[in-house]
Amino acid sequence: MGLNDAKVYTSRGYAYHSIRQNQRAIEDYDKGIKIDPNFALAYNNRGIAYGHLGQYERATQDLDRAIQLDSDFAMAYYNRGVAYSFLGRDSEAYADERKACSLNSEYC
Repeated sequence: MGLNDAKVYTSRGYAYHSIRQNQRAIEDYDKGIKIDPNFALAYNNRGIAYGHLGQYERATQDLDRAIQLDSDFAMAYYNRGVAYSFLGRDSEAYADERKACSLNSEYC
């Protein structure tokens, strides 16, 4: 098994997420992460799914890991900022929003 297998599970997880089956999405992201524990996109996407389930602390843990793996991952900073907002951690949310914007103008 390799990165391609991790991408397959992450893609299927995204498909489940898009039809609001977040628990099934998380299961696929888990599988992708097990295959490649350094696949930042899988952590980002799992963080989003946890956020959609209202599990914002868990979401920030995954998004922290995505950023640790890829310090230029604008989407992960943006998503962590959203999770921080739901947790009432406004200064951290604002800092992540600014960082995402500095990395990719799509997030401005």
